[in-house]
Amino acid sequence: MLTETDINALLLRIANGEPIYLLTDSRSLAIPEQTVFFALTTAHGNGHRYVGRLYDRGVRQFVVSEDAPEGDVSWQQRCPDAHFYRVENTLEALQQAAARHRNRFDIPVVGITGSNGKTILKEWLYQLVSPDKKVTRSPRSYNSQVGVPLSVMLLTAHTEVAVLEAGISRVGEMARLAHIIQPTIGVLTNIGTAHQEHFSSLEEKLDEKLHLFASAETIVYCADDAMVEQHIRRQYADRRLMGWSQHNPEAPIYIYGVSRSEQGTSFSCRLNYHDGLCRELSIPFTDEASLHNAVNAFITAFLSGIDIDSLAVRLSQLEPVAMRLEVKEGQRRCTIINDSYNSDVPSLDIALDFMQRRTDALRRHCTLVLSDIDQSGQHDEALYGEVAALIHRRHVDRLVTIGPHLARCRHLFAPTETHTFLHTNDFLVSPLLKELHDEVILLKGARRFRFAQLAEQLAEKVHETPLEVDLTALVDNLNHYRSLLHPTTRLMCMIKADAYGAGAIEVAKTLAEHHVDYLAVAVADEGVALRSQGITTSVVVMNPEVAALRTLFDHRLQPEVYSFRILHALIEEGRREGIVNFPIHIKFDTGMHRLGFHPTEDLPRLIDTLHSQRVLLPSSVFTHFAGADDDVFDDFSQQQYDCCMQAADALQATYRHHILRHVNNSAGIEHFPERQLDMCRLGLGLYGVSPRGYHLLHNVTTLHTTILQIRHLPAGETVGYSRRTLLERDSRVAAIPIGYADGLSRKFGNRHAYCIVNGQQAPYIGNVCMDVSMIDVTDIDCKEGDSVEIFGPQLSITKLSDVAQTIPYEVMTAVSNRVNRIYFRE
Repeated sequence: MLTETDINALLLRIANGEPIYLLTDSRSLAIPEQTVFFALTTAHGNGHRYVGRLYDRGVRQFVVSEDAPEGDVSWQQRCPDAHFYRVENTLEALQQAAARHRNRFDIPVVGITGSNGKTILKEWLYQLVSPDKKVTRSPRSYNSQVGVPLSVMLLTAHTEVAVLEAGISRVGEMARLAHIIQPTIGVLTNIGTAHQEHFSSLEEKLDEKLHLFASAETIVYCADDAMVEQHIRRQYADRRLMGWSQHNPEAPIYIYGVSRSEQGTSFSCRLNYHDGLCRELSIPFTDEASLHNAVNAFITAFLSGIDIDSLAVRLSQLEPVAMRLEVKEGQRRCTIINDSYNSDVPSLDIALDFMQRRTDALRRHCTLVLSDIDQSGQHDEALYGEVAALIHRRHVDRLVTIGPHLARCRHLFAPTETHTFLHTNDFLVSPLLKELHDEVILLKGARRFRFAQLAEQLAEKVHETPLEVDLTALVDNLNHYRSLLHPTTRLMCMIKADAYGAGAIEVAKTLAEHHVDYLAVAVADEGVALRSQGITTSVVVMNPEVAALRTLFDHRLQPEVYSFRILHALIEEGRREGIVNFPIHIKFDTGMHRLGFHPTEDLPRLIDTLHSQRVLLPSSVFTHFAGADDDVFDDFSQQQYDCCMQAADALQATYRHHILRHVNNSAGIEHFPERQLDMCRLGLGLYGVSPRGYHLLHNVTTLHTTILQIRHLPAGETVGYSRRTLLERDSRVAAIPIGYADGLSRKFGNRHAYCIVNGQQAPYIGNVCMDVSMIDVTDIDCKEGDSVEIFGPQLSITKLSDVAQTIPYEVMTAVSNRVNRIYFRE
């Protein structure tokens, strides 16, 4: 293991102010000479693969658990002037170092867990406490086995309160996080069905989460959940239990007199444990979840030493938490990264890292628009000195600062091109705003600077019907399927048809960051678009056309070869271009009867043709299951598999190099784990739709719009073209700005399908028009401007495809290009 001497030396360097960066993701390297890389081995990847690459980039300190992959060559031979810590388990070593670091601090540490609301509670606690105390909190949702130790390592001698999240998905995980966090105050948000798949019951999951509070002196929770109350009292009767209730006046904290208006929620709070102290409180939110989170935040902040009068004021001024980083296409060919999640140095570094990954390949100009950082607890020179160091190591080309504190520290940012403005509006009216073009722009500002206006000004499209693409969910789905594969099984991800409507460029960049082996598109033009955006991952073109053969060679796009016509054309074009050993992928038709060589009749001629030339080299051989999504076709799938393997064996016998084999698509990965072979092809499942109806995937795309107008119509009126819907009662009819030109099927009209308004089903009435549709909201509490979900987490794509008597692919790919794609990462 990493020895105690090693850990002490590392922690001492951190304590003495030496900038040491613990790195677990090779893509986020910033300052090599001050980095210690932990080569983690997980179900989704092996960090030891990147040690050599990081060494070549200047890293000289590594924590490893495996031998060098070069065989007889040791790490020290491969990297002669590097220092290697050899441990049994690199993750445990990282956690061990973090736990030792935590032990250095005798401060209030808030540990938050629960099924939902952890990050909102953490951010609201920060808003309530940070005006009085220096708070260190988990960046974003750093609540995992890796995220928690990295969060704990952010604690410094200046930290007065720490607020840390802990999330788990399996039995046995929380004890390790509890050892690292060692909270003095534990907070349970709630217990629900999120991540339930690895627990036998809610009670088992609750008990696992409660392990976090093993060292806590005080526990805050809602006592109205009988199961929570019972389990906490059974396990922690000797602790200070701050259970609050809306039903029990004798609870330690009693919440009563709750009333709601358009402006927010007012309520009374009586602190029975504190001599019955009462306060009238309010929050600017109306939903029950916000009330729940606000009460938890209020109690925890009070227990952390913030006076109740200050808390009452700050509670009424709580700001919403945008828990995601958004990517939008901007005007003048810019890409806009809008990160209004929070404003501090750790979150700025994460956002800059994300921006750098989006610009390195194309070397596009990078502009950071940054506001003053509020409530940091540091003097301006020290705070913005840290910011300047980040900007320099993340290679920001231009800095635009907004706020008086940054303006006074402008000298720190030299030699970076810097423009200073005191107010957001000053920048909005400046000529500089319209001079930005062909670059990546990161917006990072405290909420009081109203950066939403900047994002709106810079965005290319303002159509009120956007398609939101959750890149975090996409990666979660990728990792789910990877967990079903052997570590050596490669993965080809389908991003044809503009990534099934989600937008191929951002999806491809995300998949490339997570080291998928191949990306697959339908036609050469789709591949060219990827290359033009700097994507270097191997790209397979599934339906190459003879007219585009030179394009394939010019852009290193590997064709699927399915006929002698395309094979001979490739050979002829390749000879003219002087191409040698260009990789191709041989497809056999084993029963789908769409494209492919016949596996027996064509095989001798195929082998002769391939060996008569040097232009092309078979990289893989594959077939496509016709019915892996349905058990009724299992016998036929077996025939297809056997047929493909026989053809693959015959082809392989004529070559020295190993030819990859792949047959499993998304359904096959789920249904035929024994047929993984060398590679699998992941398509529909990547986007959150299981072809076999499994429910372990995450929703990736959400299409939503807004209510334009609501009209009151009497019974007997008709709605829409051709008067197809007759109103049988007095009704409220809402118009929404989406129609068949946006991809909404006309089959949904006249009450055949519905959308979701404020959590309730609103049927389409009348015919779906080109640009506008009408919905019945008679029984729904809603108003003009409210959001409408066309499909997403509340209404699955599968349900809509069933109504339209089609397949999910058609619903997904039908969303037109005039619908703006907004990408976000949690």
